[in-house]
Amino acid sequence: MTPSKPHLAPVDVPDAAALGRVQQLCDLTGPYTCGPAEEELFTSAMAEINAWHRERSPFFRSLYEGERPDTPYQAPLVHANFFKRHEVLSIPEDEVHLHLTSSGTTGQKSQMFFDEWTIRSAQRMVARIFDHNGWITPDEPVNYLLYSYEPARDLNLGTSFTDNYLCDFAPARQVEYALRNTGNGHEFDPFGCVAALRRFAEDDVPVRILGFPAFLWFTLERMRAMGVAPLRLPEGSLIILGGGWKGHTDRQIGKHELYARVTEQLGVPSERIRDTFGSVEHCIPYIECSHHNLHAPVWSRVFIRSTRTLEPLPYGERGYLHLVSPYITSVPAQSVVMGDLASLHPGEECGCELTTPWFTIHGRAGVSRNRSCAVAAAELMKGMS
Repeated sequence: MTPSKPHLAPVDVPDAAALGRVQQLCDLTGPYTCGPAEEELFTSAMAEINAWHRERSPFFRSLYEGERPDTPYQAPLVHANFFKRHEVLSIPEDEVHLHLTSSGTTGQKSQMFFDEWTIRSAQRMVARIFDHNGWITPDEPVNYLLYSYEPARDLNLGTSFTDNYLCDFAPARQVEYALRNTGNGHEFDPFGCVAALRRFAEDDVPVRILGFPAFLWFTLERMRAMGVAPLRLPEGSLIILGGGWKGHTDRQIGKHELYARVTEQLGVPSERIRDTFGSVEHCIPYIECSHHNLHAPVWSRVFIRSTRTLEPLPYGERGYLHLVSPYITSVPAQSVVMGDLASLHPGEECGCELTTPWFTIHGRAGVSRNRSCAVAAAELMKGMS
């Protein structure tokens, strides 16, 4: 770690005696290393975190001591929707370092609470993946276009927190937001986005575009409708997308079509466009490789479960996405079943340099009335086409 990369600085678990293996796992610097030694460390770390939550959370203890399926690492399954209706902590309230929610101003919200170890270790994982890809450039300023919420009083959405954190990896010359704070909520500003891109294309520093892919697509469509000629953003520009198309699946296009349009209209090559997956219930970063697949980092394990029986499914079959990691000490969310349908694939099927398994998201399961930040954001697009 160098002084120019403070996000890679050491961070300590709350109890070194109880969580020594968790510390060792989260201290691993290679984000995609894998092998027998890493698997043994992961198993030991999961045993520690299960004991931690069993001792501190009556909710988790009741799950652990009751009838439970034979789950990986002996961690009972908890559905992400549980956190939309219940606030469960494994730490005293005065140790809560950060409180984030998963949705906008309406709908059910996951209430997630983080102690300093949990949020800083998750941030360090992001930093390690960015460092692995060469995206930490402390001496190279960039212009930012953020397809997320402009900061507002009391705004604690996980997406806004993440996007603002990602701005720390390269110093900002200018920052523009797509979802503008009106003083009474947020409003999507497509003309402001087009103007920012045209201005940034004339500047001499790279551009970083972060946030919801739906809004980027809508901007490209607006550029085409306005007759704006294709732009060429400066070399070194980077696009990191996240949040999905939830709430606007009727207008969703395939990611490769989106990437092709970005290259055509903004001049950013495909390998510099990456989608991500993450949630406030499970803050492990999943960032596409150069072949645009979401590989599991060393700090997590990914499973797919039957939508009927919750039994684990083999590679290639679709089911609920099940994410496991021992990093979280604040809330018993070390084994979370998401509402997303996904399939898992062996690392060698990707063809990139990474060897860990990777997964594909196929959409949300069912027609749930639950909403996310992407749903709330998508509502701002109504009537804009």
